[in-house]
Amino acid sequence: MSKSEGVRVLADNRRARHNYHLLEFFQVGMVLLGSEVKSARNGKIQLSDAYGVVKDNELWLLNAHISPYSHANLQNHEPLRPRKLLAHRREINRLIGKTQEKGLTLIPTRVYLQKGRIKCDLALAQAKKLYDKREKFKQREADAEAREAIREGR
Repeated sequence: MSKSEGVRVLADNRRARHNYHLLEFFQVGMVLLGSEVKSARNGKIQLSDAYGVVKDNELWLLNAHISPYSHANLQNHEPLRPRKLLAHRREINRLIGKTQEKGLTLIPTRVYLQKGRIKCDLALAQAKKLYDKREKFKQREADAEAREAIREGR
């Protein structure tokens, strides 16, 4: 998305598309401390090992690393602390049912700034098997060879 739409991507989890089948997406808000907001606006977020979980009818983001803000005082935040996510009650109830199914998990795909608020896109995902990844690699390689053959044939 472009800046003209008022959206600025702060972090993108590209590995999620490689390791998971992304089934459904949800936009949620994030509860952050002041130093976390400053650090996030500077793009100091890593989502590579992060995942979402529903505990006590609340949505939480775990293992998301937001680096400490360099200009904060002694009350700087903990980089790996659990962060509460904001969603509608019916969405959370639906996620409770979906995540209890076999093999489904919540993966953050990106964190972005929209109209001055930091949002997170969560995806309901199913882990890919190793043979799925190999099959995708073989397909990509075959497509590249076909394109090369067409290019040489001209």
